[in-house]
Amino acid sequence: MFAPYRRLFSARGAVGFSSMGFLARLALSMSGVSTVVMIASLRHSYALAGAVSGASLATTLLTIPLLGRLVDRYGQSRVAVPAAVWSAGMSAALLVCLSLDAPTWTLFATNILSATAPNVGGMARARWAEIYDNDTDSMHVANSFEQVLDEVCFILGPILAVALATGVSPEAGRLAALALTLTGTVLFAAQRRTEPPVHPADPAGQKAPLRNRGLQVMMLVFLFTGSIFGSLEMVTVAFTDSLGHKPVAGTVLALQAIGSAVAGMLFGMVTVRGTSVTRFLTGVTAMAVLMLPLNLAGGLWSLAPLMFVAGMATSPTMITGMGLVQELIPRSQINEGMTLAVTSLLGGISLGGIVAGWAVERFGADSGYALPAAAAALAALVAVSGSAWLRREAAAHAPAGATAASVPEPVSLGQEA
Repeated sequence: MFAPYRRLFSARGAVGFSSMGFLARLALSMSGVSTVVMIASLRHSYALAGAVSGASLATTLLTIPLLGRLVDRYGQSRVAVPAAVWSAGMSAALLVCLSLDAPTWTLFATNILSATAPNVGGMARARWAEIYDNDTDSMHVANSFEQVLDEVCFILGPILAVALATGVSPEAGRLAALALTLTGTVLFAAQRRTEPPVHPADPAGQKAPLRNRGLQVMMLVFLFTGSIFGSLEMVTVAFTDSLGHKPVAGTVLALQAIGSAVAGMLFGMVTVRGTSVTRFLTGVTAMAVLMLPLNLAGGLWSLAPLMFVAGMATSPTMITGMGLVQELIPRSQINEGMTLAVTSLLGGISLGGIVAGWAVERFGADSGYALPAAAAALAALVAVSGSAWLRREAAAHAPAGATAASVPEPVSLGQEA
């Protein structure tokens, strides 16, 4: 049953970089919530906690694409390690400022400056793409595995952060995230056997990823997809609170992530058919359909299974979507392209949370689930409308002689460092 995953990890060094990368990715899922809990506990203000955390997220929208471009130009280890060291140092400075009861502006400054943690998930996907160059089936399994890891981090990270912040000390969650960011990134970068070489840009010149029409479509789709996640989180907290069960909001949200993780694991075991664009259109449409039943939730017991079902299309859609992003851009720009996709998701999460907060205040929690359903419908509409651009760009960057069914042998990455 798990034969596709066993074959995936038969590549030398695959276990090393994927396991080390998991530590850094877990840190990213812990950072935001641990910051909110820490500042709210020590400064007694959720408004301040949300503002400090939001300022860092906004900065991340600028730093992640820049780091992706630098990685494409200079290599993963040369960029990721200094970026992680700087991020850890500024996170430590934030903790010092809190312990010294420093002015509020120092909290904003240090947390904003800490927003340089590299996108290890994107770099891991770039390594898979280098190992299984043009191998459609293996890349499908690799993207499935990476998406499942993302979901696992989403489930475990906030739980671990809150447990440390409430059970040990308010600073413990952010301190653990700091340590995991530094340790995970350094150990990931140390896996030199699988680090992709720097691919020179086309000497004839090539357009920047932001000018790629196919990637523009994907970024807009991911913006609305992120809005699904951001609004779903806000609305679920408000809805469970209105039912008198606010403490279980995290558990209910975890059911959506669990449904997504299960679907992603199973999706990686099937043999894909059709073009990546067709599969992606099917995924976003299914995601829009499965979000609709959430509006029927009348209580906690009806909401829980609906959340699980709503998550079932998420991983297959994201797996296909991230694979499609890799097809739309040349290998010399893969890290920048992947980070632009992640940036769109993060921006959508922020946008969805803001809009959902306003809608819940104005119309009540009972009607809130119309927002993630609407965001999913918009994502599907944009994907269908831009499908011609997606097909055109994917065809333009397809390797000579490659087809959807071609399965060449994995390429060698050269000598071990």
